[in-house]
Amino acid sequence: MKLKYLGHSAFEININNNKILIDPFLVKCPNYDYSNVTDIFVTHGHADHLGKAPQIALKTDAVITAVFELAKYCSRYGVNVNGISLGGWINYDWGKVIALPAFHSSSSDDGTYTGCPVGYLFEIEGKRIFHAGDTCLNSEMKVLGEIYKPDIAILPIGGHYTMDIENALIASKWIGAKTIVPMHYNTFPQINVNIDDFKNGLTKQGQTPLVLGIEESVEI
Repeated sequence: MKLKYLGHSAFEININNNKILIDPFLVKCPNYDYSNVTDIFVTHGHADHLGKAPQIALKTDAVITAVFELAKYCSRYGVNVNGISLGGWINYDWGKVIALPAFHSSSSDDGTYTGCPVGYLFEIEGKRIFHAGDTCLNSEMKVLGEIYKPDIAILPIGGHYTMDIENALIASKWIGAKTIVPMHYNTFPQINVNIDDFKNGLTKQGQTPLVLGIEESVEI
């Protein structure tokens, strides 16, 4: 299983050449090869997370999984959707996923309400990977660490719209994952950071920073 960073908050999980996309806002890799995409997960309705999800789903028959209201919005494009909400595991051929709380807002560019924002915890091949979506620091992260015990946590660090580095380090400690992958930084001027500050902070906490370049992938 491989994890690939596609820029901003977009990631690909590749399992036996089947691709799972998360928040496919692909301005950093406009020539991304979306063949073999089977599932797309969207954390909330903002354009920098919904990205090209409907367009990719139309071309690949991939299923978009999202909170019910956002899934309903995506269905306007004529794509296959799986409307879910917080509270229970959802089973797939390749594993299972649970939607967990994120503290943010969620609407489309035209102002349509797209439900509550979420993060996703994936359990695939015995590993648990948490993608936080857009969120501030919140006490639900303590529950995540205590109950779900992710191996890898993908966290926003850019500030302004989400956690900044200081709060992302606290979140990392609460969640307790051994490996932390930063996201949602250095895409726009408002979220520019010095990534070394985050790496050094994690190292001091005894956690491993995994900073991926655009289109870089790693075996997990």
